Amino acid sequence: MKKQTEVRDDNRITIIPEYGRQRLLGYAESFRDLADLFEGEDVREEKGRKTGSRQDYLWQRKLRENQELLADHLKEMAHIMAQVAKETCLYHPMGERRFRQMSRLLKESGIQLKNFFELEHEDGHVEISLTMRTTPEKYIWIGEKEHISVEDVADFISAAMNTRLRAAKNAPIYLTPEWSTYYFLEEPDFHLLTGVAKAVKETEKISGDNYSFYEADHGRMAVILSDGMGSGEKACSDSGRVVDMMERLLESGFRKESAVQMINGALALAGQEENLSTLDICDIDLYTGECEFLKVGAACTYIKRGRLVDRLSAQNFPLGVFGQMEPEIQYRTLQSGDYVIMLSDGVLDALSQGIGEEVLPEIIGKMEYSNPNEMASQIMAYCLRQSRGQIRDDMTVLVTGIWNQSEENIKKL
Repeated sequence: MKKQTEVRDDNRITIIPEYGRQRLLGYAESFRDLADLFEGEDVREEKGRKTGSRQDYLWQRKLRENQELLADHLKEMAHIMAQVAKETCLYHPMGERRFRQMSRLLKESGIQLKNFFELEHEDGHVEISLTMRTTPEKYIWIGEKEHISVEDVADFISAAMNTRLRAAKNAPIYLTPEWSTYYFLEEPDFHLLTGVAKAVKETEKISGDNYSFYEADHGRMAVILSDGMGSGEKACSDSGRVVDMMERLLESGFRKESAVQMINGALALAGQEENLSTLDICDIDLYTGECEFLKVGAACTYIKRGRLVDRLSAQNFPLGVFGQMEPEIQYRTLQSGDYVIMLSDGVLDALSQGIGEEVLPEIIGKMEYSNPNEMASQIMAYCLRQSRGQIRDDMTVLVTGIWNQSEENIKKL
């Protein structure tokens, strides 16, 4: 039988599965020990110099760099395990009266309710857990099978609890006749709309740029842009792999900085300098508007607030150049009505053929478009005019607009 520790706080109960917790902490400690072992390995770089063998020296130096990379990766795994082991969630079942009220409400819509819990995460965000199913009489054939969507349930319980809720990420689309547990999260205060404009190098059929709008749990959105070296299928494959690896590592719980280091280490260990790619990340907290910009060899990013434009740049190298690197990180707090414009290098190259990159903030500031797609298209059109219609490199423009959920102008976009 699993031993559990209960911590009471304001009539709420935190239940920590002690056995699983201790196993995770044990694994984390083992990974730390392995990291210390690799860091402690004494690879003598001077040995190659004393024997006069440059090849031995370079080999030993490369081995040392690989050991340091592996040690860093093991430390990150240990950190994730320790964080999961220490993570707690306060929860309490609804009172009998409230449970009956919710049960009656859902039953009117053809839903049977079995369990109803309210969870509170360490960041203070509320999550609702409902175990329910559709009633047999509701799940019948009437020309076609009638379905009840999870989003409809979110609307029902939002009205009942006077709190805006939405279905959790990766939730099923519809309820089924079998008992299942569904999770609903607090609706963030801010809402994003995105726009994209792309142009492929005129001698190629496919763009070497790749991007993603990655929605994480608990109200975070990461806009990821990678520009592969060169153009065509090879560049597309390289940048696509970077975006895919970044999404997978974020999904697994890695911190952004550590995920970037792991991707960079993997590319550096491959030793193929032609596989270099840039990485540009804009990570937005939709509850607070706080935004983190992380750049590795990427082009400038612009934040538009009315006619004012803030320019963010970085001076580091692309991924895979060095075994150890430091991504440049900048922080901003976005407000309702702000736009974030991210570009690939090809856009700036096109501008350099005309009036130059320096005028771009002024052009962006004068734009009156509110729809991100229109803004992205107009920036692309302006760049193409500057290059006289020539597309000498792949070009990608990503525009992300942020608005407060309560504002009516979102509906007009």
